[in-house]
Amino acid sequence: MDRDPILLTPGPLTTTLRTKLAMLKDWGSWDSDFNAVTARLRAQLLDIVNGHETHVVVPLQGSGTFSVEAAVATVVPREGHVLVLDNGAYCKRAAKLTQMMGRRASVLAFAEDEPVSAPALAARLAEDASITHVVLIHCETGTGVENPLADVAAVCERHGKGLIVDAMSSFGALPIDARTMRFDALVAASGKCLEGVPGMGFVFVRKAVIEASAGNSQSLAMDLHDQHVYMERTGQWRFTPPTHVMVALAEAVAQFIEEGGQPARLARYRDNCATLIAGLSALGLQPFLRPEVQAPIIVTVHAPDHPAYDFKRFYAAAKARGFILYPGKLTEVETFRVGCIGAIGRNEMQQAVNAMGEALRELGLPAG
Repeated sequence: MDRDPILLTPGPLTTTLRTKLAMLKDWGSWDSDFNAVTARLRAQLLDIVNGHETHVVVPLQGSGTFSVEAAVATVVPREGHVLVLDNGAYCKRAAKLTQMMGRRASVLAFAEDEPVSAPALAARLAEDASITHVVLIHCETGTGVENPLADVAAVCERHGKGLIVDAMSSFGALPIDARTMRFDALVAASGKCLEGVPGMGFVFVRKAVIEASAGNSQSLAMDLHDQHVYMERTGQWRFTPPTHVMVALAEAVAQFIEEGGQPARLARYRDNCATLIAGLSALGLQPFLRPEVQAPIIVTVHAPDHPAYDFKRFYAAAKARGFILYPGKLTEVETFRVGCIGAIGRNEMQQAVNAMGEALRELGLPAG
């Protein structure tokens, strides 16, 4: 192959040459030039959610899960009670990390192939006044289902509960507007729909919440309040920042703006998703989700019901043709997953479908 494999995953994902080239320069972590990149990027991230009036954005080293942990530990008082809306693997991870942060956690479970229910949440909040915060995964990438953020936010606001949103796989693609929906914290990361590289998360925190959160966190490194206060005072990160990740994200956000921002990115991903699903259908493969609940981020696909099918062999055959797939995350049904995000378009998605068809035929399965 004359190119790197295309990553059909929910992150890390395929990036542009411009984004890769941004990482070729070394930066001093206390240098004024790097501090200017940090300040500009934080302002641009707030632009995306229209959050300048209501929120601050706090970047943090590490994968997105680091920032989810940091958000829970910073925003939720130690005596708080968190309700996690659970319709998939990443919801379960949120519940586990909440418990490990020493907070009381309860779970409201839903089917994996359906969105969570705002009316069910309202009923649960009416039953249990001890709940202080709700955690929602906006796009549950274990299946690809889109959960109703605006409806859940409205219920939380009506009941006076804090809302923490894991928008890891949705931020930059699905619409999120801080002017029209209330959330205490919203978490995203560099290596997802903004099409940067992995290694950094960032959390939008409501101004009144960050001001009241001093002393909540039991972690030094993951205390978003301290990180925010220090960054506001000095323009610097408290501890060594992921400099190359930061400048790559700054370059990726410049391209995001050039493309037309969130609406344009969503349109491209929707086109990728439609191309993929049509191609899968032509191969005789069926998506796990109904179309009306499928987010255009990642598609879970039923594995072929054929004795010759083996995911590891299928994966290797697709990889040999230049495409990296993603294993399934479900426990009851055998599936695999195909991402629709990254610096790819319709042509690459059609090539991926062609590669999957060739891979199936190599394994001795019918394809189409």
